[in-house]
Amino acid sequence: MRNLLHDMNPSVKFLIVAVSMLTIAFFFNPWTPFLFWLAVLVLQVLLSRINWKIWALFMLPFLLGAFGYLWTTIVFGADTSGEVIWSVASFDVTAEQLDTALSLAFRVLAFSTLSLMFAFTTDPVKFIMSLMQQLKLSPKLAYGIMVGYQFLPVMKDEFTQIQQAHRLRGLDMEKRLVQRLFGMSRLLIPMLAGAVRKAERSAFAMEARGFTGEARTAYYKPVKLSRLDAWMSCLFLLLLIGSCTGGVLLHGK
Repeated sequence: MRNLLHDMNPSVKFLIVAVSMLTIAFFFNPWTPFLFWLAVLVLQVLLSRINWKIWALFMLPFLLGAFGYLWTTIVFGADTSGEVIWSVASFDVTAEQLDTALSLAFRVLAFSTLSLMFAFTTDPVKFIMSLMQQLKLSPKLAYGIMVGYQFLPVMKDEFTQIQQAHRLRGLDMEKRLVQRLFGMSRLLIPMLAGAVRKAERSAFAMEARGFTGEARTAYYKPVKLSRLDAWMSCLFLLLLIGSCTGGVLLHGK
């Protein structure tokens, strides 16, 4: 049960996330994104095995952004019509302002939670392979993205090695921020040269193995569709329809 989101076909999951975001974007009441946000959170708790400490760390900027939308829309909102529900000194908050602010804030939370759900439950390599097999993405673009993604940890290790080599040679003695910024060129230029050499070697290796960029008819590790994808798609659609319907009904009361 706790692996269902991880075992879904990545392309199906991507389409579900895209459709959900586009649908929620057309509802301007605060209840629809709020209900859908809660539904996605419950799904992640029950059907995934993500690290919640790391999830909370990634979610923190989005929480700050949602609060920023809430505060700025209430304080600087242009629409001041409607019933005044809160008044402090000469500052009035109307029902229209509060509805708009809550709608924007919950929309940010719903979109960010959906995005983190996809990121934390999807293997990037399997996602690229699924895009080629199910959505017919060009192999040239797909393998280029995959190689670039695999270079990221290598670039991080190279940056650490070059930085440590400079410290051993006594070149990391600048303490001021301006000096450190100007000294970054000593790190970035070797990294750029190394990245070009690695990209060239990867291109030669792919060419030597017969890579032409043409669509393939068979794959070493095929990514297939299953009944799980159909069941999970229906579950997401039910939650989306329920959130939209419940939001409209609650907002109309």
